[in-house]
Amino acid sequence: MRLPRTVGDAAELRKTLKPLLEKRRRARINESLSQLKGLVLPLLGAETSRYSKLEKADILEMTVRFLQEQPVSPYPIAAPEPWDSYLEGYRACLARLARVLPACSVLEPAVSARLLQHLRQRTVSGGPPSQTPPPAPAPAPSPQAPPPGSPGLWRPW
Repeated sequence: MRLPRTVGDAAELRKTLKPLLEKRRRARINESLSQLKGLVLPLLGAETSRYSKLEKADILEMTVRFLQEQPVSPYPIAAPEPWDSYLEGYRACLARLARVLPACSVLEPAVSARLLQHLRQRTVSGGPPSQTPPPAPAPAPSPQAPPPGSPGLWRPW
């Protein structure tokens, strides 16, 4: 596709692309409505075959009705505790490591087994991660700046 050289070319390009973009937009909407119908009908207990040809408005109305019928909890859904989230992530990581580690030949099988066993024991016996950050490393001693007026560093030139 060439770039428009004038304002007229840009307008012509827009006229050409507009129907294509509209067609894609409608296709996305129709696909989403089809998925929504496939999700909502079973939840309503309706047979999908009986409702094979529903209008878009019907699908949206059924979805709204279904969502309105859902019980609303007076209490907001609580976020998981940080420790629960940490433990869940640790276990997921451990499960993935248990699948991947034996397949790669980075470690000897005995070492790999010992490592996995150690990590599994940490999920049982380990408490929550400490709330205090590890101590910061001591700053490296900085070279002392020479006092003002002193010759500073001696150079042979």
